[in-house]
Amino acid sequence: MNPLQNLNVVIVSHIATSGPAHDLRDYLIPKVKRLIFIGHPLLFLPSTRKSRSCCEKYVNGKRTKLRRAPLFKGPELLLYLKDCLYSFFWVLLSGKKYDLWIGLGNINAWMGWFLKKIGVVRRVIFFSIDYVPVRFTNQWVNRFYHWIDGWVYRSCDFTWNLSERMIEAREKIGLCREVKHKVVPHGVHFERIQRLPFEKIHRNEIVFMGTLLEKQGIQYLIRALPLVRDVISEVTLTVIGAGPYEKDLKKLVQSLNLNDQIHFLGYIENHQELENILCQGALAIALYETRDGNFSYYADPGKLKNYLAAGLPVLMTDVPSIAQEMVRNHCGMIVSLNSPDIAQAVIHLLKSDETLKGYRRNAIQFASQYEWSEVFKKAFESCFKENI
Repeated sequence: MNPLQNLNVVIVSHIATSGPAHDLRDYLIPKVKRLIFIGHPLLFLPSTRKSRSCCEKYVNGKRTKLRRAPLFKGPELLLYLKDCLYSFFWVLLSGKKYDLWIGLGNINAWMGWFLKKIGVVRRVIFFSIDYVPVRFTNQWVNRFYHWIDGWVYRSCDFTWNLSERMIEAREKIGLCREVKHKVVPHGVHFERIQRLPFEKIHRNEIVFMGTLLEKQGIQYLIRALPLVRDVISEVTLTVIGAGPYEKDLKKLVQSLNLNDQIHFLGYIENHQELENILCQGALAIALYETRDGNFSYYADPGKLKNYLAAGLPVLMTDVPSIAQEMVRNHCGMIVSLNSPDIAQAVIHLLKSDETLKGYRRNAIQFASQYEWSEVFKKAFESCFKENI
């Protein structure tokens, strides 16, 4: 029996690219009676402010309506207020009451809590997909942001945290751990990914995917690549994604005369196409910079699961909460952000077929436990045990 089949559900998220909100939407579409999916531009990234808020409505597994808001420009706080108002009115205009509101991010969860108070929503899940102590540089805005975060953390029926570190960080500021606070890790479409046999991969290709930001640390690998090339002459780097740091990276590539070794593919919207490109690689990188102010320290970066599910061992810094577990399972290596250390690790993984095959097997095995359908199934089952 499907316990979700008679439910009316709302999902609200700020989005830049496909992510947990879309995966949750796709999981619920065939399982619930009615679903409203509301996506707002992720204001943290200036490039997404050119996008518009949208509202998708599904009934019995089929999309029946699509609304798009006009494009708004203005201060970030005003745009957040606009998003709250659109979420509020789009749900009211549907003329239905909802059994479950899932808000990805504290502001979206707060709107669900408000609608619960006026009788439109029965239960609210705060899906905490990111957390960082200093979210805004303005201390008063940052305090207000964390006040809302604490409010929904205490008040919502359930909180899904991407990592244990999120719960621990809130404990440090006085927010008590409760049974309703659960860890729901980032998943991956493991069964969908078409992994290649070892003989068909690009044997010396390193891969990065994600938004091109300085804190992602791609520049450290680029600087180390000449040292790698001295030992593995055919080494290449494929960069998938776009972002504000792209021009700086390309200048660095030019200055090091690495144009033939490094290829920028830009942003790839189709996730299955992206997965196919990952599957061709041999090694992936996640060289996150400092822990302070880095969302990745508290979160569970989805790219790591995608890398592993494609059969790619990961060269990374000790920033994500899952990093040490990956090392224990021999599907990743932790390095410091200096060129000799990075180069030595790359050479160690790529030079030997036996070493790379072993890490590749371990990566696939480790990722298999994070199939999205199983992650969400366990999360909802846990909530239903407590009378969602």
